[in-house]
Amino acid sequence: MLGKLARQHDPNVLVGFDHADDAGVYQLSPDTGLVQTVDFFTPIVDDPYTFGQIAATNSLSDVYAMGGRPLTSLAMVCFPEKGDLAILERILAGGLSKMMEAGCTVIGGHSIRDEETKFGYSVTGVINPKKVLTNGGAKPGDRLLFTKSLGTGVISTAIKKGLAKPTWIDAAVASMTTLNKTAAEVIHRYEVHSLTDVTGFGLIGHAREMALASGVAIQLRASRIPALDGAFDCIGAGYIPGGLKANREFAECMVSYDAGIADAIKTILFDPQTAGGLLIAVAPDDGEALRCALIAAGVSAAAIGEVISGKPAIHVTN
Repeated sequence: MLGKLARQHDPNVLVGFDHADDAGVYQLSPDTGLVQTVDFFTPIVDDPYTFGQIAATNSLSDVYAMGGRPLTSLAMVCFPEKGDLAILERILAGGLSKMMEAGCTVIGGHSIRDEETKFGYSVTGVINPKKVLTNGGAKPGDRLLFTKSLGTGVISTAIKKGLAKPTWIDAAVASMTTLNKTAAEVIHRYEVHSLTDVTGFGLIGHAREMALASGVAIQLRASRIPALDGAFDCIGAGYIPGGLKANREFAECMVSYDAGIADAIKTILFDPQTAGGLLIAVAPDDGEALRCALIAAGVSAAAIGEVISGKPAIHVTN
């Protein structure tokens, strides 16, 4: 909808909404830029404190995905007028715990009465304008790395139905409450050409944005894409969120599959992630070194494909 409005022309805007990037970047001086993002959503787990942690982790992720450092945040709250304020306090406390872990100061916020609880943050960070990482810039030959694993969408759907196994919940919560901070710090030491976090549009949706913004094709190797414990069980049981279906209807027109790829694999590629991992396009010579460095730093990382020449498209191979 923003694209239908009158365009503002400000030379200090280094990254706007033109290429569906993770956050906006505004240059203040030759060496300093602001990174700004906003995100909030309804509860996806039962525990209020954990929900607050997930919401904060998700909001912070977009700053890390641009190569920035979070500085301040504003909480956004929608809460029922007759709701139990002790629940809201736990949500806020969970969010604060992750903001403190990130070194990001909560300086205020805004709340409204709403029948449905919603929570998140607007986050402002800093970045060197010369070192901004966007979803454009991927080059043929680049290796594609992915941190974390897919499946939070289908597992969250199982949680809402009361049918998720404890081990599935534990795996999903651990993923959704892990900051991308360490991964972002490691990435800066290598020749990374493009970076984005995989969130609501799923791996295919965000790979699509990278392909379009970079003018390249992307090859994903299905056998290398990691999935959370229980993710395929959820798909087999039909715990498919509406967002997954919408992602598939929108983006699958750009996807081709090798023969023999299982339907469950195809499905999980479109699973909407919350506080998901980073999709990294790194120079070929640095690909394995970066993967090993991430793992050594305690970050799960898998080599899931390559950037190839050709018109923007996504090829899923065995």
